[in-house]
Amino acid sequence: MKKLILSLILTSVSIIYISGQTGSLEIGMNAPEWKFPDAGGQEFTMNSWPGKVLQINYVDPDESDLNDTFNDAIDKATDIDKRINRDMFKGFGIVDTKSTWKPKGLVRIIAGKKAKKYDTTILFDYDATLQKSWGLPSDSYSVVIVDKNRVCRAIYKGKIPESENEKIIQLIIELTKE
Repeated sequence: MKKLILSLILTSVSIIYISGQTGSLEIGMNAPEWKFPDAGGQEFTMNSWPGKVLQINYVDPDESDLNDTFNDAIDKATDIDKRINRDMFKGFGIVDTKSTWKPKGLVRIIAGKKAKKYDTTILFDYDATLQKSWGLPSDSYSVVIVDKNRVCRAIYKGKIPESENEKIIQLIIELTKE
């Protein structure tokens, strides 16, 4: 009887542990697919940019400026210094609209300014789908780097220290050459 009870307890703990691990993207894992619209309603997935390394900025609109220094460094490495091959790389944003008190109209204005500044695509996650499926924090700013095969190669949650910028740029350069 004791063995049965112990076995049930261990099984229950294992199930709880395993279920707690789902929905959390980790380095080395294939990034689960998603589908989100842009401001015009056109839907995008990771496969909208086949063969490219992706820098996915998952952003609470209240934190939209948190990693501007990092994004400026990526922009410079791509467009000015030409160290990152634009043909092999795409950086874009996904707005976590559920994490903000701001009305959708204001969120679209903020996103439009960012899209113009960085000449990129901004998508909208109205239900925090990606935040839940990838285990990203709400009310924050996360950056996820995935390779051409959609394997997660880096995850940064919150503000990226300036000291990390060059390391991330080098990672992206290496991934574009694979």
